[in-house]
Amino acid sequence: MNRIFVLLGAVNAAISVAAGAFGAHGLKTILSADMLAVFETASRYQMYHGLGLVTAGLLGARAAARAPLLAGWCFLTGIVLFSGSLYVLALSEARWLGAVTPLGGVAFLVGWIALAWSAWKDRGIRG
Repeated sequence: MNRIFVLLGAVNAAISVAAGAFGAHGLKTILSADMLAVFETASRYQMYHGLGLVTAGLLGARAAARAPLLAGWCFLTGIVLFSGSLYVLALSEARWLGAVTPLGGVAFLVGWIALAWSAWKDRGIRG
């Protein structure tokens, strides 16, 4: 699973770069300034959490701990719920998706807490 998280993290980071470029160049004349900002937020958070997925995969490879696995699943869930809902909201202005976005944010928070816990408990990375 750790290898899968590194792979999914790298793929999500690449998608984030493509989405950011698409937003900046392809959508700036199509979307309102507010919706363009929403799209950019989705892209930015997808990048952050793609890197979080890579980190969870690498930490998970170091120890047989559950926390990096939890972090990876939370980051992946958060990307789908948070970034995914914001992408769709920006492109369709389906306002009801605003109710889904915070669930992705909670998943992100749980992921970072799990990753911090994993780093704290892993004696091999302490200085």
